[in-house]
Amino acid sequence: MDYGKFKYEAAQKAKEARRNQVNTDLKEVRFRLKIDVHDYETKRKRAEGFLLGGDKVKAMILFRGREQSRPEQGVRLLQKFAEEIAEFGVVESRPTQDGRNMTMIIAPLKNKSDVKGEQNAKRAAEKAERRAAEHAPKAKPDDAAPAASKESASAESSAE
Repeated sequence: MDYGKFKYEAAQKAKEARRNQVNTDLKEVRFRLKIDVHDYETKRKRAEGFLLGGDKVKAMILFRGREQSRPEQGVRLLQKFAEEIAEFGVVESRPTQDGRNMTMIIAPLKNKSDVKGEQNAKRAAEKAERRAAEHAPKAKPDDAAPAASKESASAESSAE
């Protein structure tokens, strides 16, 4: 076997493996204990997008001043958050107090590699559709009808 060919194929396999390698990131969503409804919904939607993308989400509540004496409210808020995004992810670690912060980690239901594979398949299908549409024989307007009328008009004028 040709050593150069072997080396080339090995390099191609390594390149393909690097391309398909997936690193799961830990995205963070920060709240305050007294968060407004609209702000909460915005944070929830952002977390849903992260989970759909295959990334883990770290939900963090920041306590200030007297809020630190009410960790049960933080637990309730994080549990409500977990229930609302249950269809996108599962709780990996329960709420834990760490100084002035309370954190909870939520893992996605789908692996990032699965999500990336679906996205690549979708892109390939769209690309194939575009190519098929570009290379399809384009129907021209009826050029035959005007040509026939020109021929009949020229035949009439020459007959006179």
